[in-house]
Amino acid sequence: MLRALAVDDERPSLEELLYLLNADPRIGSAEGAGDATEALRRINRALESGPGGPEAIDVVFLDIHMPGLDGLDLARLLTGFANPPLVVFVTAHEDFAVQAFDLKAVDYVLKPVRKERLAEAVRRAAELRETAAPRIPVSEPDPDHIPVELGGVTRFVSVDDITHVVAQGDYARLHTDKGSHLIRIPLSTLEERWRSRGFVRIHRRHLVALRHIGELRLDAGTVSVMVGTEELQVSRRHARELRDLLMRRP
Repeated sequence: MLRALAVDDERPSLEELLYLLNADPRIGSAEGAGDATEALRRINRALESGPGGPEAIDVVFLDIHMPGLDGLDLARLLTGFANPPLVVFVTAHEDFAVQAFDLKAVDYVLKPVRKERLAEAVRRAAELRETAAPRIPVSEPDPDHIPVELGGVTRFVSVDDITHVVAQGDYARLHTDKGSHLIRIPLSTLEERWRSRGFVRIHRRHLVALRHIGELRLDAGTVSVMVGTEELQVSRRHARELRDLLMRRP
């Protein structure tokens, strides 16, 4: 069962495409996005979720002519990801087929979309996904970097550059020497993922890279650490473990 994302700035076309996709028994779920920037945000969440995660996307049905970032631009961005979703172009223009297939598109469907023609594109996507499924890694595609969005562009931040992480509900804010980035991953997930990389929980809201701790401060029974120029509070339940880890640190 494929999980699909349909992208089209024309609402009637998007609704028609979603209707046809949901009618196909090989589509497990289909959701829509009104432009490429919204789609990129959704795909970024899918990649953070992982291939088997609850927000994963298998295939994107993508219009070409859209305001701002167009479909070809979005497809080019996706080629930079380690494990991007498949792409099927759905467009009223015949002129971009060569560029589309240069970008490894699964299919190129012309509007108005016929049910039989879309079904063929779904079949191709399903076969490719089934063939690729055994080779999909269960861990994150690139353990040394994490994708973040900045102004509609996805960039990759090195985990080694992250000094600390602050929880913000279901989100987490990554801090580096050059700034911060908000991502839709809970702090508990990052704690488990980066424990082997020297990150330690010091507070219910703070995850810190041990190598970036400059000072451990004790003041009237409270404990804090200096990470760069920022002072972060350490909760009582984490204070002893942190002190032991810092004492053993090379």
